[in-house]
Amino acid sequence: MGAALPLAGLKVLELGALIAGPFCTKILGEFGADVVKIEPPGHGDPLRKWRHLRDGTSVWWHVQSRNKRSVTVDLRKPEGQAIVRALAARADIVVENFRPGTLESWDLAFDSLRAQNPGLILVRVSGYGQDGPYSGRPGFGVIGEAMGGLRHVTGTPDRPPSRTGISIGDTLSALYGVIGAMVALEHRRKTGEGQVVDVALYESVFSVMESLLPEFDAFGVVRERTGSILPGIAPTSAYRCRDGSYVLIAGNGDSIFRRLALAMGRDDLANDPALAHNDGRAAKQAWLDAEIEAWTSAREPGEVLAAMQAADVPASKIYTVKDIADDAHYAAREMIRTVSTPSGPLKVPGVVPKLRATPGRIDGGGPALGQHTDEVLAELGYDAARIAALRAAKVV
Repeated sequence: MGAALPLAGLKVLELGALIAGPFCTKILGEFGADVVKIEPPGHGDPLRKWRHLRDGTSVWWHVQSRNKRSVTVDLRKPEGQAIVRALAARADIVVENFRPGTLESWDLAFDSLRAQNPGLILVRVSGYGQDGPYSGRPGFGVIGEAMGGLRHVTGTPDRPPSRTGISIGDTLSALYGVIGAMVALEHRRKTGEGQVVDVALYESVFSVMESLLPEFDAFGVVRERTGSILPGIAPTSAYRCRDGSYVLIAGNGDSIFRRLALAMGRDDLANDPALAHNDGRAAKQAWLDAEIEAWTSAREPGEVLAAMQAADVPASKIYTVKDIADDAHYAAREMIRTVSTPSGPLKVPGVVPKLRATPGRIDGGGPALGQHTDEVLAELGYDAARIAALRAAKVV
């Protein structure tokens, strides 16, 4: 199981809950890492009860916690902290997403952990980072999206700032956590030394905000909400079709725009020198979008998409999850996978990215709470009597 995977043999200890930290370890587990997930006895990770439940367990759980081993430990008790220290002593990477100072309050500070394990890498995901004036504040992904600048530019100008339909701030932070862990592993390979990877939710969002800051610095421009367009890049938008639905057309490359115009039967647009390059099109963006929508609104979406495909212009329907589940390309790329769960088969997203020689794995859905506690404690040298005593004391 996973012997040929690139991260096989890597030991990862997951502390924390919900989204950012666990999404980080999910990716590591998909590529072969042995992920031991620590959960509070009795109720476990709150994600087990988030959104839609089947037989009492969130179906989201089977995406976020696949390929992991669940161990219950009460981190507030000295015996539980001793278990975590023993696991950290054997780990390559520890991932946590508590508020800064929480590990230290449990006598699990990085300096004490690396005293036992100099090569240990600690990935710390928090709202504001491990230092700075805001570091002690509570922070969730949505707060990172707000402070990082994303929320202000999301939505339409006549409405309050909107949110994306997923926890994108958490997910971006998880991806940076994986990148940081991989960079730290390479550093350890060269030096033998571990280190802390400090990921802040707001910084993860801010880092993908493209030209937001330099535009403000150079021109005093404050980017605002603009709906389905991106000002200064034209044409690219969602255009209404005859049936009231929308198609997304991205015709902002110079040669692509010419093909789009010709496909619309608008030789005048295709041959207009003022529209040959993006800066000229951007100057007439609203007018140009209206011209395109006049063409799409007279046609059914299938006709529009067929014309765009024939002209080699990037375009797509706006997919619902039903469209995704039924799509042949998703299926061909193995992005719709079916896993076994105690409640029956369940479709879940496939593994990203695709490694041709060593593709990632999915070994079923998420584990039951504490499913692997005895197994992992036995690996640490705990005998059955000691494990029973820990259970009686509600440590595990």
